[in-house]
Amino acid sequence: MSESDPVPGGRPGETERATALSGELSGQGVHGVVLAYVDTAGIARVKTVPTARLASAAAWGVGMSPVFDTFLADDSIVATDVLGSPDGDLRLHPDLDRLTVLAAQPGWAWAPVDRITQEGGPHPACARTVLRRTVAHAAERYGVRFKAAIEIEWSVGRGDADDGTFVPAVSGPAYGAARQIGLSDCAADLLAALAAQGVDVEQLHPEYAAGQFEVSVGALDPVAAADRSVLVRQTIRAVAQRHGLRVSFAPAVLGRGVGNGGHIHLSAWRDGTNLHAGGTGRYGMTAEAESFVAGVLGHLPALTAMTAPSPASHLRLRPSQWAGVFTSWGRETREAALRIVTGSAGEQGRAANLEVKPVDLAANPYLALASVIAAGLDGLASSAPLPEEITGDPARLDPADAAARGVRRLPASLAESVAAFRADDVLRTALGPVLADAVTAVRQGEIDAVDGLDDDRVAAAYRWKY
Repeated sequence: MSESDPVPGGRPGETERATALSGELSGQGVHGVVLAYVDTAGIARVKTVPTARLASAAAWGVGMSPVFDTFLADDSIVATDVLGSPDGDLRLHPDLDRLTVLAAQPGWAWAPVDRITQEGGPHPACARTVLRRTVAHAAERYGVRFKAAIEIEWSVGRGDADDGTFVPAVSGPAYGAARQIGLSDCAADLLAALAAQGVDVEQLHPEYAAGQFEVSVGALDPVAAADRSVLVRQTIRAVAQRHGLRVSFAPAVLGRGVGNGGHIHLSAWRDGTNLHAGGTGRYGMTAEAESFVAGVLGHLPALTAMTAPSPASHLRLRPSQWAGVFTSWGRETREAALRIVTGSAGEQGRAANLEVKPVDLAANPYLALASVIAAGLDGLASSAPLPEEITGDPARLDPADAAARGVRRLPASLAESVAAFRADDVLRTALGPVLADAVTAVRQGEIDAVDGLDDDRVAAAYRWKY
């Protein structure tokens, strides 16, 4: 049994610690704890317990049906051979190390959970567990550890637009001062709330699309980075609501135009050294980092089933919109699907990382990170060669030149992504059969749910889901 596996029958050893935390929370005026996870469709699901019940939740978990593994974004249910029935139960076990008092929700704290079977074993469709085990495998087999961060883009709408439409809450040019001024109070409250919750923010700024903003946060180990992504979104939504605003993290808020991304930043480290910097090759990376990037690149079509998992994702994944829709990589090339962030002179050892661009916030962050890391490790295991980098917009390459360089269009629909995933044994094995089948069933369910809808209606169907 690994350190991450639960004690059969419960975690009674957590009782003393959780009891002490419960007392501290009560002294801070916290009345309830949000127990949070993300389902296969990318929806954040929760149960809550009174603060006084935290010790029981930590030791024995809180019941929740496994049927949510096959929920769609509209709350309809599909099924696999194992999942989707009304039978069975799971236990939600809060991670006390990640327990956070919510600054924008007075009276509440928050904690991510591991989903455990009633027999005390890990639930095979728990993406948080899969990510933890993928990271542990990298450390044990290759001596490699990771730092990760997920960018968060969102569109701010007027809270009184109750007919489901999107009316930007602020106007002004992309990255413009007018937008920052227009939401100055809300943005300041967001920064204060994130700071109070221990989230180190690197940037907060207006983005390209109407009413769009982006926040970048500091890197952590991958499990903590995925936790942080969920927490930051909970905070953004809560702060906006207190200002009478509504936010959408959907990949496409409208049928046309630039959508909301959730780019993954990832760097591999060994013995305190960043493998994405200081290499002797022409690209400035170590040979291992090059092979890791090559592995991600090779599995990229199938990866989009996890990183861009909604029909709305493919409204965002269009050429020449900085969404990275071709199998290509480049140093500081923002149209490439994989961008190597080199960092400024003197900081490469700290800042260099791989940015994966065809990612949005419909993705389950644990599932997306686990899949990207598994793809990279496959390249590392085979010492995969990194193809030639591209510069500029790959959409403008001569077709013959693009074909010769292996630059091809990523799946243009969710159906194409699912087909690529079905054919990718490496990724399916990394997730395990239960979770892999859930991914396939849920994606197919989303495809069927929007059959016959035009782009505007697809965007409207998912606008307020994520």
